[in-house]
Amino acid sequence: MVKNLIYNLMLQEFIVYACPVGELNNQLEQYFTTTRAECSENAAHKYMPHCTLTGFFHDQLTAVPIYIQALDTALKNARNKSPSPPIVVVNMELKTDFHYLQLKSIWLEKLIANFANIANSKTRIDELRLKNNLHLSLAYKFPSEQQQTLAKIAKKIINSQAEVLWELRFYERHPNNSWTCHQSWKL
Repeated sequence: MVKNLIYNLMLQEFIVYACPVGELNNQLEQYFTTTRAECSENAAHKYMPHCTLTGFFHDQLTAVPIYIQALDTALKNARNKSPSPPIVVVNMELKTDFHYLQLKSIWLEKLIANFANIANSKTRIDELRLKNNLHLSLAYKFPSEQQQTLAKIAKKIINSQAEVLWELRFYERHPNNSWTCHQSWKL
């Protein structure tokens, strides 16, 4: 038991995201600032604007080069089939309990599946869980009375068809909820 505890303390938490850059990201940052000021924080405020490509997974810090190399290889393998744009913003969904931008990219889903196939680390303790319901969260786990205000702010600030470029990013999340981006690639 003590041995497992010591081993687990040496593990880091990692994840792969696609993050927007450009005008859409500027609008998202403004949206998060405005909603924090007018409605207080909700669960989406704990993260940077992103599309989750894998679930969190745990490994030793020394394994980071394995994941960076695997992502680099998967991206190089997929480059010649990259559509333009690589990720399509389908629409903005403002449901009663979850606000998000619906995204679509079969190309990116294949790229991440390739990454999972080649990211072999003997020290990772859990499977790579691939995400296929691609979206970018705006607000969730918020009080129901804030739904209308959050929706109004989203409609006012966010143009889901705004200019956007995307980056593939490999992140480490620290226990204090700070983040380290170990590597990023333009999509």
